[in-house]
Amino acid sequence: MRVLASVNIVNVVDASTLNQTLNLNAIIKACPQVIYKPESFRGLVYKLKHPQTAHLVFSTGRMVCVGATSKRQAKRAVRKVIQKFKDRGILITGEPVIKVVNIVSSAIIGKYIDIEKVFYTLERTMYEPEQFPGLIHRMDTPKVVILLFSSGKLVVTGAKIEEDVYKATLKIQSRLQKEGLIKF
Repeated sequence: MRVLASVNIVNVVDASTLNQTLNLNAIIKACPQVIYKPESFRGLVYKLKHPQTAHLVFSTGRMVCVGATSKRQAKRAVRKVIQKFKDRGILITGEPVIKVVNIVSSAIIGKYIDIEKVFYTLERTMYEPEQFPGLIHRMDTPKVVILLFSSGKLVVTGAKIEEDVYKATLKIQSRLQKEGLIKF
């Protein structure tokens, strides 16, 4: 089998909980760079430059981190935000419980994929070219959703561990190659 040209993890989304409530007004006063518009969104947005991530922080103590490119980077970013809160006098009593909820990656598996034939060959697919140029394939194992494009590119979403991104990409590439639906 041909080696993949590239697989890039482009976004790791994690949901964290601090197991305590947070005073968002105190955070706003302590961290003036946050964005908070309660009339349109109940949480505040705290952006980091390094690593370049955005954190949605809610009064319930829940946080969502987006923009990391690895599980490790996401955890580091959450801990950095919490440390910044502590440094500015916000009381954080415990350690966060961090859980990865979605990993999104992109890959190139060929120069051309015959999307029309893929639609009739693979099970659990959706293809409506008038609405979206890619084919949507729901894979059972690993449990992910793959967007396939005729350009040879694909997007894998829904993975919870990084290993599943690579497993899914290799599995779809192998199946498409076996069926003669991919050109290099």
